[in-house]
This record gives sequence, structure tokens and C-alpha cells, in this order.
Amino acid sequence: MLLTLAAFAIVLGVLIFVHELGHFLVAKAVGIQVLRFSLGFGRPLIAWRRGETEYWVSWIPLGGYVKMAGLEEEGMVGELEGGKAEVAIDPERSFDRKPLAARMAVILAGVAMNIFLAFAIYTGVAAIIGAPRLATTQVDSVEASMLPAGAEQLAALRHGEQIVRVNRDSVRTWQDLVDRLLAAPPETRIEVAGRPEPIAIHLAPHDTGARAAVARSLTPLMPAKIGIVYPGQPAAKAGLMPGDVIVRAGGDTVRSWNEMLRKIWYSPGRRLALTVRRGDSLTHLTVVPELHTDADSLPPRPRRYGLIGALQDPPTVREPVNFVTAVSNGVEQTIGQIGAVVSSVKRLVVGEASIREVGGPILIYQMSGQVARLGIDWFLNFLAFFSVSLAVLNLLPIPVLDGGHAMFLIVEGIRRKPLTPQLRLRLTRVGMLVVMAIMALALSNDVLRFFR
Repeated sequence: MLLTLAAFAIVLGVLIFVHELGHFLVAKAVGIQVLRFSLGFGRPLIAWRRGETEYWVSWIPLGGYVKMAGLEEEGMVGELEGGKAEVAIDPERSFDRKPLAARMAVILAGVAMNIFLAFAIYTGVAAIIGAPRLATTQVDSVEASMLPAGAEQLAALRHGEQIVRVNRDSVRTWQDLVDRLLAAPPETRIEVAGRPEPIAIHLAPHDTGARAAVARSLTPLMPAKIGIVYPGQPAAKAGLMPGDVIVRAGGDTVRSWNEMLRKIWYSPGRRLALTVRRGDSLTHLTVVPELHTDADSLPPRPRRYGLIGALQDPPTVREPVNFVTAVSNGVEQTIGQIGAVVSSVKRLVVGEASIREVGGPILIYQMSGQVARLGIDWFLNFLAFFSVSLAVLNLLPIPVLDGGHAMFLIVEGIRRKPLTPQLRLRLTRVGMLVVMAIMALALSNDVLRFFR
């Protein structure tokens, strides 16, 4: 309980602080008068003033704001932001007096800071504790149809066999194995533990496609170990917990994560008996995978398949990387997460995903506790992912959010004059109602997860 509370406070506090700090620093830099910097909404729990700026920690911990001269909201929005500031306003330093580019920089600074935080976390983790590598060279299965000419002998690999060397170079992670195969010479010898003779493959010189096909044809063997369990999903309702290892499903022995996936995929809406190793004992559970339909499903997943709402906890090691590789890693992961969040939002907007998936602070609280227990790398990755999520959601073109303010500025740039204060105020009130409706939906989903 205490760990979950601490993790939740760190996640929410850090992300809100970083976001608002972006607005604050850029506003100060371009000469805008900052009246108040607040973590949280409503009246203050803690308040102090330094110079012309009030600093608050407010009692509703669901966000924060930077109140600038010229953007003092009235009515419902103003009350949510704690009412008018007590500091005298300098009209010459108001938000609206600054050039359009300066105002756009202020509005987008919060989003930029959240994206930079994610990049810094991904880069820092790789640089300090190393990049994650799958700590196995055991083969789960071989997709024989994908093997190019000259590599057919690899189809003889059996489940559980371990590749130990490629052309006499030792491999200890799956990434090592993939790297060796991608750079393989035309005549390549693959040594397998327990086999007296290596497997020989013959590839055309400089045929990178054939080498990539060899690497893709091999599936790594990973235990069916549960990492994150999503609240309210079938796995959580069945009683699965992080760290559980599924050893039997539907009466059949489960030897790997992929075997477990297939059992779940092909059991939508049906009761599936599970035997789980939890610590030193076995536990028997029953899960009912939720039916999902995906027209774009690729083999081996069917178009109609089951999901239980759990992520795996694969065996990993951290390998040292140089700073350039760490930065590249950070860029790649950040861009990948942005794409994933944008895709999720798009699915919600076009109706491909259920609004029941929208989560609020209770879900974040529950997830924060889970990732904290799984380890510091899980926790930091969650923090980075949530930072990206906050950035993308803030860019939605809803007045009150950063995307809404940016939309006002874009319209001003096109019209060559700003919208009237009255129109902006009306749109902002509508935006506030939309945001409050989304928050109500998220909170209701959080509560309903306890009863599903």
C-alpha cells in the first residue's frame, strides 16, 4: 500500500511538475508575467510567493497550471484555477502582447518537456544500467516456410534447444544471435548445445533479405511469466498476479509464452482452466478470455481471438552501451511510444476501441504500484510512457488543453487577428465541460473495473 502510494505520487507529481515547468520557464524567458505556478487545482494546501509569482500546491491533484497575465480565466475555469491572483498585473507583459511565435512556444513548452523527459529516461536508463536484452538463446519454434534457400537445415531445431555459438562466436542473448545472423558470411555454422555437429547454412553473398528471413524464422523460448495485470481485465478477475508463471492451460502443459498465447487466442468467451506457479506452490485459476476482432490480424493470431489483459515479464539482462547508442535508443523508444499513444487515441475516436478502456487516476494508481514492484526499470519505463501519453493527450484540440490554445493561435495566424476574448471564453468553458466529461468517464471506468 505504501509503495503504491509513493509510486503514484512520484508519477503524478513528476509529470505534472515537468509539464508546467516547461510553460513556466518559456513564459519567463519571453517576458510574460507569471502570476501563479500551481501543482493541482482548486484552493491551495501550501502557498508562498517569490517575487511576482505565487507558488501553490493545491488540493485537487489531477493536474496543474501556470496562470499568466492576460490568461486569467473567469467563471468555472477561474475557480478551478483557484481564483484571481493577488499580484498586480502589468498589462505590457501580458500573454496577448507577445508575438505569435513566442506565445506558441509557451503553449507547446509543456508538451515538449514531457517528450524530452521520456527521451531522457530512455536514454539515461540505457546509458547507466544498459540496454535490455532478451536473456535466452533457446528456440521455441522455427517457421520453416520463412527459411530461405540454403537455410533449410534450421528447420531441424527442436523446442528448447539452445544455440550457443555462431561461427565460433558465443551468443548469450537473443540480440547477440540476431546480430550474428544478420552479419553471417555465406558459409555459416550454428552450434547447438547437445548436438555433436553444428548446423550448416549456405546464404548468397550480400543477400541481407535472406539473413533477415533466417532471424525472423526463429522464435525465442520465453517462460509464460506474467508481468503487468491490467485492472478489470479477465486476468485480474481470475486472480492472476505479477510474477505468476502459467504451467498448464486447458489441461495441457504450457512450455512457453507463445504456447500460452495460442491457448488464450483460441479460447475467446470460454472458461480456460489455468495452473499457475506462484512462489513455491501451485494455484488453480479459471480465466475467460475476452473476445476481440481485428481485421488486420497477422498469422498466427486469428481474426477473432481472446485476450486476458496481461503483459509478460520476459527474462532480460542489461548490456552496457555507449552514449551514442543510448541516445539512439532513447530517440527510437520515444518515437515508438508517441506512435503507440496516437494509434490508441485514433482507435478510440473512430470507434475501433471501447471507451471502457479509458482510465483515470485510480488506474494510474494501480499500475504505478505494479510496475514499482516489478523493478526500477519497469517503473522508469512506465513513467516515460505516461509522460508521452500526457504530451499527446494535451495536444488534443480541446480548449483548456494545450492543443486548444495552440488552435486559437493557429486561427489567429490565419485570420491575422485574434479571436475575441468573449468567444475564447465561451469556447474555453465548452472545452472545460468536455474535459470534465472525459474525467468523469475515466473515473467511472476505474470504479466499474472493481465490479466487472
